[in-house]
Amino acid sequence: MAKSITNFSTYSTLNCHKAKYAKPWNCFIFFRQSPITCLLSLNLDVPRSTKVGVYPMLDENAKICKFCEVGDLGNAVELLKMSQKSELDLNTYCSILQLCAEYKRLQEAYFKNGGVDSAHKLFDELGDRDVVSWNSMISGCVMNGFSHTALEFFIQMLMLRVAVDLATLVNALVACANIGSLSLGRAIHGHGVKTCFSREVMFNNTLLDMYSKCGDLTDAIQAFEKMGRTTVVSWTSLIAAYVREGLCDDAIRLFYEMESKGVIPDVYSMTSVLHACACSNSLDKGREVHNYFRRNNLSLSLPVSNALMDMYAKCGSMEEAYLVFSRIPVKDTVSWNIMIGGYSKNSLPNEALKLFVEMQEESRPDGFTMAGILPACGSLAALEIGRGIHGRILRNGYSSDLHVANALIDMYVKCGSLVHAQLLFDMIPEKDLITWTVMIAGYGMHGFGNEAIATFQKMRIAGIKPDEITFTSILYACSHSGLLNEGWEFFNSMISECNMKPELEHYACMVDLLARTGNLSKAYKFIETMPIKPDATIWGALLCGCRIHHDVDLAEKVAEHVFELEPENTGYYVLLANIYAEAKKWEEVKKLRERIGKRGLKKSPGCSWIEVQGKFTIFVSADTSHPQAERIASLLNNLRIKMKNEGYSPKMRYALINADDLEKETALCGHSEKLAMAFGILNLPPGRTIRVTKNLRVCGDCHEMAKFMSKTAKREIILRDSSRFHHFKDGFCSCRDFW
Repeated sequence: MAKSITNFSTYSTLNCHKAKYAKPWNCFIFFRQSPITCLLSLNLDVPRSTKVGVYPMLDENAKICKFCEVGDLGNAVELLKMSQKSELDLNTYCSILQLCAEYKRLQEAYFKNGGVDSAHKLFDELGDRDVVSWNSMISGCVMNGFSHTALEFFIQMLMLRVAVDLATLVNALVACANIGSLSLGRAIHGHGVKTCFSREVMFNNTLLDMYSKCGDLTDAIQAFEKMGRTTVVSWTSLIAAYVREGLCDDAIRLFYEMESKGVIPDVYSMTSVLHACACSNSLDKGREVHNYFRRNNLSLSLPVSNALMDMYAKCGSMEEAYLVFSRIPVKDTVSWNIMIGGYSKNSLPNEALKLFVEMQEESRPDGFTMAGILPACGSLAALEIGRGIHGRILRNGYSSDLHVANALIDMYVKCGSLVHAQLLFDMIPEKDLITWTVMIAGYGMHGFGNEAIATFQKMRIAGIKPDEITFTSILYACSHSGLLNEGWEFFNSMISECNMKPELEHYACMVDLLARTGNLSKAYKFIETMPIKPDATIWGALLCGCRIHHDVDLAEKVAEHVFELEPENTGYYVLLANIYAEAKKWEEVKKLRERIGKRGLKKSPGCSWIEVQGKFTIFVSADTSHPQAERIASLLNNLRIKMKNEGYSPKMRYALINADDLEKETALCGHSEKLAMAFGILNLPPGRTIRVTKNLRVCGDCHEMAKFMSKTAKREIILRDSSRFHHFKDGFCSCRDFW
């Protein structure tokens, strides 16, 4: 069968746009010792009355101050954590802050115990604030995700004419890098040059990293070239800068140049170069880097092993990814997530689900695990399994994660439960581009073009700018609903309003739209005037239109383009054979079969599957091996008799054989989707929706049978084929026989 215009996994895992979220104001990084260990380690010669819990007549303030008097910051901070905030006075906090300043550990009293505002207030109470105090404050803000606040302290420090040192400038540059403040970063660079800190390796490395993260590759390169002495940190920062700009080949080249200079790679440079290979989808270069690690006996730490797996997975080699995975002695959650997500993205859903089960025996899944496994459920249309994972997400509180929520919507869409997808979509307060696009694509797959357009318009009102994938989704929706004028409007607005250059998939959608609506000549001319060379998918879309509208002459002309571009794709040969069969040109069908035989090509076998009580049953055409084969055959025969009695005659042309009617009818009865639908009627409770998935496009005869089944059995039947969804109910299909 010809390839479908849009792959069902367009936004799968929704693994291609990663949103960045600001940390909540009450989110702090804790590095706490065990209270018991802390207290037992107290070996100082101090009065017994100062030991925690010994003399209850001393209140918490006195105890903390006693620890501060003898310089025991660890126990003072530990007791501060254990105390009620309402019981502590300002003098107690000031005692700890003074001690923190002396030990250059100011970020220890307040970032672990309160918010930035209260920390700022306490800092203001300090009488003698030297550069160490300021640096501790700036460093604490940076480490805990408050870079904007850190820079406010830095500017205040300059205004008060407090002399800065190397640590001050380094922390300020890190803050600039975190928030992308290039202008302030440049100003700090100038200040560093004036104060002669530009000779320091740490300053230069941080400066290079700042330019890199702020997207200024030119200045990053200049900073690197002006460095008197470079380290592995310098090289790694520049490698990462090239990767951020999409110059992955240059990043890989730089890694080998670093090695030639005698600089030994560390874990960060190793993971950076592997990331470059992954981003460039260069499996050969990735293998080269892996072999380099082996030749030089470089230790494959867990982060490097994870980066190797990620590279192999993104380059499509799950076998090599699993080989690395199997050799990791102690795997972390990231290791499992990379493999599960890799299997999902590489169309290996069964392997993903199997590994997900194994993971639960050794490690606790997190939100990323859920976002990675849900596309596998969607790929298999495994609704029951997906619902089970949804329940687990709710129990563990992962549903607030937008990545997980988007993956859930995508799963329900691809499992045919558009109602659940819509409910989840409506519940998300802050939708991102992926959320909107998944829903638009979902409506398109199910044949609800007007709903897709309405959702697109709501997205624009919400201020979200569409990207290339969003336009593919809306054009696909217009195509499968026959919305010609609307499709042209979106195609033109993509160019004129959004300043995007249409890519092959956008042109394919437009050709499909023109062809499906009967504008075959316009579609052909459209292809001829395309600014980019059409591929087999585009010609294949026109070939599908020729079948719908029975244009044999144009089909033959178009087919030659397709066969030239993809001579090994049997789907297009079968499509042309269908066109000949419908026109009863059996001699041409025979010639085409001979042509396929000479090339040694084999038609992809059609198969369909259905999920019943969490278990899958798979059917292939003319399958008689199933334990219920006789019951299924009997049900189908009875249905066909009823159909004939109501005036329906089988569409023999879909049998694709030149034989007598009885033989053709028998062949039609064995189509896999019919077997799966009949199995569903026999095994699912009355009234339950029957959900069937097929790997190829549904044929016309099976489509008619499904409509009749839905009316006779009083069941809703949802059939997902390689191109779209069909909702059969009361003898009608949502596609309106337009697919």
